[in-house]
Amino acid sequence: MTMPSERRNWTREEHVLVFNLYCKIPFGRQHSRAPEVIELAKLLGRSPNSVALKLNNFSSNDQELKARGIKGMTHGAKGEVEVWQDYECNPEMLAFESERLVAKFTGRRLEDIAEIDVSELPEEGLERERMVRVRVNQHFFRSAVLAAYDNKCCVTGLDVPELLVASHIVPWAQDPNQRMNPRNGLCLNALHDRAFDRRMMYLDSDLRVRFRPEFLNKWTRPGMEWLLNCEGRQICMPQKFKPDLALIEIHAKACR
Repeated sequence: MTMPSERRNWTREEHVLVFNLYCKIPFGRQHSRAPEVIELAKLLGRSPNSVALKLNNFSSNDQELKARGIKGMTHGAKGEVEVWQDYECNPEMLAFESERLVAKFTGRRLEDIAEIDVSELPEEGLERERMVRVRVNQHFFRSAVLAAYDNKCCVTGLDVPELLVASHIVPWAQDPNQRMNPRNGLCLNALHDRAFDRRMMYLDSDLRVRFRPEFLNKWTRPGMEWLLNCEGRQICMPQKFKPDLALIEIHAKACR
């Protein structure tokens, strides 16, 4: 069996594809034995070890992980740094580029990758292209946030993907610059997401769940225990993309 050649330089497209996987894979699976890593390695004609190393290099760009001592290669990680910086400068563009490359390398339609119901889209044209871009980026954001929290609700620990939401801390429409920032996201179950979105629930500076006092009094009745029992509970922290405390405070102020 012929092993993939590792002598050729990594291209920007390859770096962007690894970044895409970095955002979508739980931190604990960033190793050469993970099926997702093996699959991407085959697509790129690389070894799983080299893809896993690139994933770890991307980790070293995350300031929270760096503070925990997570390090990549000391040298030779220029491509990862450039892609990371591109994402920080224009996250919507880089996210869409990464999904477009996934479609290109896998031979799948972009609409299928983003799980878009094409019957909901207008006919071909600029409006369709705009809607596809928005839906693709929303799917990317959801994938990144759920992966960061290991596909578990950060309040209750619920691990049923169909019942989980990538909730924006600062709403999508309020700040375009934060739309694709995974640090502006929380993985919540659908009920707590609704309470958070309606500003009935918020997080304090210690990332503990709080409900507005008037709603606590209003909801103290049978059947509401599952929602309210988390009052004062600290959320389970993500393995990467820790929520931005400045954004948490913006949301909390709007709730108080």
